Amino acid sequence: MPCWPFTSGSSKDDGSRRPVSWTDSLNGTDWQHYKDPRNWIPTVLVTTTVVASLQIYRSYLRRIPGAVHVQPSFYRKRSLFGQVTSVGDGDNFHLFHTPGGRLTGWGWLRTVPSKRAELKNRTIPIRLAGIDAPEGAHFGRPAQPFATDSLAWLTNYILGKRVRARVYRRDQYDRIVATVFVRRFLLRRDVGLEMLKSGLATTYEAKIGAEFGGMEEKYKAAEAQAKAKKLGIWSGKPEHFESPRDYKTRMKIIEES
Repeated sequence: MPCWPFTSGSSKDDGSRRPVSWTDSLNGTDWQHYKDPRNWIPTVLVTTTVVASLQIYRSYLRRIPGAVHVQPSFYRKRSLFGQVTSVGDGDNFHLFHTPGGRLTGWGWLRTVPSKRAELKNRTIPIRLAGIDAPEGAHFGRPAQPFATDSLAWLTNYILGKRVRARVYRRDQYDRIVATVFVRRFLLRRDVGLEMLKSGLATTYEAKIGAEFGGMEEKYKAAEAQAKAKKLGIWSGKPEHFESPRDYKTRMKIIEES
């Protein structure tokens, strides 16, 4: 039988070839190739490295731009490291999260924005745990005595500094409640504790939502010591003293009536 052009010239019918099953094709595979560690170990190592790197980045190196982005898994287990960009009152401030600190380039390779427009929606509001500072003039309310002193003290102590915040929860004002530490003269200082020692804050008195991070006894001892020395808010006559908690309660009653 003549062969058509461009054919193999074979006179055998194609239908005579026996189909090969999937099982037979597996049996015909050279598995020895895959048993050689040199052929599969590099792939496993690369895959493991990529997965581990992504996990480390997501857990420790990804920058958190705001309070709503702090995962519940952080609370009571993790801390946030960053630079204080503004102080709003005697017991709260804004933190620009810089995960990894200088090891990841912050301060020499990457810079923290300094302009308000650049910082908008990029910082985490922090509320100092366990303390209550005198209330400033807000929402038409008059300021408490020593509110200006408390704000000035906190501003001087932490503004522009790198701090570490051990986070507990998010409060009703979308602030992260945290115990905050700062390096002062090479020593790590608890900011809230230092405020109490200076007589510019009281221990947090509200029964609901109080967070001390295991420092309640130490905080109350520092408050008692400042009171005995008549420092700051304790320097006036006891009968004229009004705590931040009592002040807020009184203002609320006045406004509701």
